[in-house]
Amino acid sequence: MISHKGFIATEQVGQYITNRPVNAEDILAMANKLIRHKFARGHAITNPQLAASYLPLRLAQLEHETFWTLFLDNQHKILAFEELFRGTINESSIYPREVVKRTLQLNASAVIFAHNHPSGATVASAADIDITHRLKAALALIDVTVLDHFIVGGDVVTSMAEQGDL
Repeated sequence: MISHKGFIATEQVGQYITNRPVNAEDILAMANKLIRHKFARGHAITNPQLAASYLPLRLAQLEHETFWTLFLDNQHKILAFEELFRGTINESSIYPREVVKRTLQLNASAVIFAHNHPSGATVASAADIDITHRLKAALALIDVTVLDHFIVGGDVVTSMAEQGDL
């Protein structure tokens, strides 16, 4: 059960209670709390699209490019979701060594990458494809699976795995 200023919600359909009128801001704040709760440590990601549905809420409004990693255990339960790199309006430097280091620190077995394109375009660039392959190769050395890499542009999310770029 999650509450926000007298607005109570659960993950069950129809379980929303208010003790006062709510406005759009209250509804959005509650939606953000519910989503953060759903993607908190210990919750399982049963398929990459579940993660994709969450990403626009975290990444779409950012004015600079950021690179995030969803770290998962061997049952695909969330260990952490972290911004690892922050760049400019159109690029971000990503260092495989740092990704591997953090993956080992969290003892992750699988990862899902995500980054935003502030321009709104969700087509993977040659640089996006290259770094994804480099990260996948580096993580393969320590037996960590890369499940997907999502590109977020506004409300649109593109899966590099579905596009054949993983």
